[in-house]
Amino acid sequence: MTIQTDTVHTPAVAATERGPLEFPLGAPTAEAADRAYDILDRENAYRAYRNGYPAVSEWMLRKGLVEAGVHDGDVLITRKLLDSRSLFLTANADTVYFMTYLDLTDGPVMMRAPEDVLTVVDDMWWRWVTDVGIPGPDRGAGGLYLFVGPDYDGPLPEGGCFVRRSRTHRVSVLGRAFLEDDDPAPAVERITSTLAFGRWQPGGFGFSIGAFLEGDGPLGALQPLASPRFVEGSGLVVDTIPPSDSSYFDLLNDAVQAEPASALDAELAGPIAAIGIVHGSPFAPDDRMRELLAEAVARADAVTRAVAFRPRASEGFEYYPGTGLHWSNPLFAGGYSFQVPPPRIGPNGLVPFPDHGAKLTTARSSFLYLATGITPAMCMNLPHVGSQYILATVDAAGDALDGGAHYTLSLPAGIPAEKFWSVTLYDNRTRSMLVSDQLYPRAGSQAYPTPAAVPGPDGTTVLHLSPERPDGVEPGNWVQTVPDEGFFAILRFYSPARAFFDRSWEPSDITRV
Repeated sequence: MTIQTDTVHTPAVAATERGPLEFPLGAPTAEAADRAYDILDRENAYRAYRNGYPAVSEWMLRKGLVEAGVHDGDVLITRKLLDSRSLFLTANADTVYFMTYLDLTDGPVMMRAPEDVLTVVDDMWWRWVTDVGIPGPDRGAGGLYLFVGPDYDGPLPEGGCFVRRSRTHRVSVLGRAFLEDDDPAPAVERITSTLAFGRWQPGGFGFSIGAFLEGDGPLGALQPLASPRFVEGSGLVVDTIPPSDSSYFDLLNDAVQAEPASALDAELAGPIAAIGIVHGSPFAPDDRMRELLAEAVARADAVTRAVAFRPRASEGFEYYPGTGLHWSNPLFAGGYSFQVPPPRIGPNGLVPFPDHGAKLTTARSSFLYLATGITPAMCMNLPHVGSQYILATVDAAGDALDGGAHYTLSLPAGIPAEKFWSVTLYDNRTRSMLVSDQLYPRAGSQAYPTPAAVPGPDGTTVLHLSPERPDGVEPGNWVQTVPDEGFFAILRFYSPARAFFDRSWEPSDITRV
């Protein structure tokens, strides 16, 4: 029988980005196979970068803190707020921060949370575990939380605390607290006098004698909670930014080795394992693989920067679609899960959006390149609670923001922030606060740590972003930029009002003068 070879869909030569690959008789030559494996390894390395970014970001944050002397269980606290000497992804200069990592390897850990804080607890792959404080189950009243690791299968409290499980042995606790009358001291006192931790013993607090008598578990001792060691974070020189060279994969390996193999979904773990990063096995890439890994980082980092700083309209990041404004937020496209947009809040309750049925990986890459921490509270359509953000990476003309130019940003009267609002500038390269002669590159309605912005006669607040303060501009209405440095801006609304969510209030674009 004769086969019509022109109908067979396996060509003798495959055109690829690595050049033509030859398949005589339908099978690859040895050279073609080697080059095909180069393509495969590059593709796996590229996917490993994108899939692994949450872990590398989280691990680098912990690594930076440890190198600065803040170990697991210690608490970094910013008594005078964060400033540009500290390299954290898009941290603010508006609130008191407190942050720590808890190690659950040896058993559950109990935390006593302060009142009136905004705190998120995530696992080591930036997956949400719980909110604590105002958006959490204690609703700002404070309370006890028990964090349980993946290997613990013993008894748990019957009540008296909020029990939350993590898929990883460590969890991050990232907390914020508001100033009172432009003073951080009351929040600092509330945190340092209340925050406490302790290892929970099976059968301890929350486990009744009756449960013991019923055979549900042992009767353990009540363990007192202890105040942690607080480390001053204001002015701390620390670098928590993920690398953009092949050392990225060494950090990814560290993160994978530190947590159980079950911490990551098998499909996402596939490309990571394919390049040699496997829990319990050494990571020892040869020279060829190191070269491919370096190429993959360069390629993936370039793509990630593109989607973070110049997202396509089709991604759905625009916060004011159809208006021509360039403010965006990748979370509103797929929510904190990067799969389901946050529900609307109607007069009769939640109005959910349909599940996309797929992860919005571009939204995930964009968000995690620019920020740390993930929680539903970061993109909820709920007025009066928490904080919401929009960012601008280009000016009104769509051009990148240039630190040598003079820009204005107009915020009409009625800025929809019931507590306060702010605008903070960040360096495009580090995604951290822009380093200039101003330690705090921000403007806002608070009078600390910089003077409050002053509205004009019609209620509009005009901010100036430029290397030098223009004549006649109030100090609080000017944020300094740096020639030859690109930057972007984040506009934050604390306790956002309804006008933010229904888009009835709009800022101007950042406009070049």
